[in-house]
Amino acid sequence: MKPLFMWAGGKNKMLKKYASHLPQSFDKYIEPFFGAGAMFVWAYQQNPAATFIINDLNKDIVGIYKAIKNSPDPFIMKLDKLSAEYLPLVKEERKKYFYKLRNENAYDYEKWNETEQAAVLYFLMKTAFNGIWQINKNTNGRFGTPSGLLNQKDKVYDKSNVLEWHEALQKCTILNDDFVVVKPMINDKTFLFMDPPYRGSFTQYGVDFNDGEQRRVIQLLNHCRKVNGYGLLSNRDIEDGFFENETGGMEIIRFDVTYTAGRRKKTEAGFEAKRAKEVLITTNKWKNKRKER
Repeated sequence: MKPLFMWAGGKNKMLKKYASHLPQSFDKYIEPFFGAGAMFVWAYQQNPAATFIINDLNKDIVGIYKAIKNSPDPFIMKLDKLSAEYLPLVKEERKKYFYKLRNENAYDYEKWNETEQAAVLYFLMKTAFNGIWQINKNTNGRFGTPSGLLNQKDKVYDKSNVLEWHEALQKCTILNDDFVVVKPMINDKTFLFMDPPYRGSFTQYGVDFNDGEQRRVIQLLNHCRKVNGYGLLSNRDIEDGFFENETGGMEIIRFDVTYTAGRRKKTEAGFEAKRAKEVLITTNKWKNKRKER
């Protein structure tokens, strides 16, 4: 199983760097900022018998997961129909097809039921630009990311992966709420992973995730520590001492990263990937007990 779609800031490439900080055992996995769910894939493979609680503020993304969980056959049927119309087209015609469908998704989406809407959005995300979530005024405040390379050969999506997600999501409670909704669910058997919108960057959901919101995230991590759960918080480090001041002695690990989507830097030679630092903050409660659990 792999993430269903690319996602700017997704953790697929970071998992190897995180390896020594991941718990060897847990009975409950909670992720309040779900996105593409790369860490969930790891957690499900680690312990498919665990209880899983996933949440995201983006109702349209949540709609995709709910459709795959509850209605996989009609979801796949709609995707196959769109793929059959799209794949025979040359690139210029594919581009027209993409923008026509994006416009329908923006202004005429009520002609589809919820499962069909989720399938259309998923198709658009698979053919849009490189893991970016963008909403625009000219798309009615709905998905507005431009088209990608449109160079798919024989398929737009991986049907077998969708079916694997269908099976995995049967174990999940799927929420669409403010992230603190998970607070009462955290206990001493919990692995809590949080990957909120990064400091100093425009949130993918078009809301202002300022330092006040970041403090609320840290408070939730601290609650996890107090109930003796194990928590990890990923964020961007803009090197102003914020996390040292706010996390009260929790362990902070820094990683050098290269942003390949959405954060390209303009140079004399053109646009190139931007180097940055990310932090991983851990409650550190299980660090010396992992072999015992």
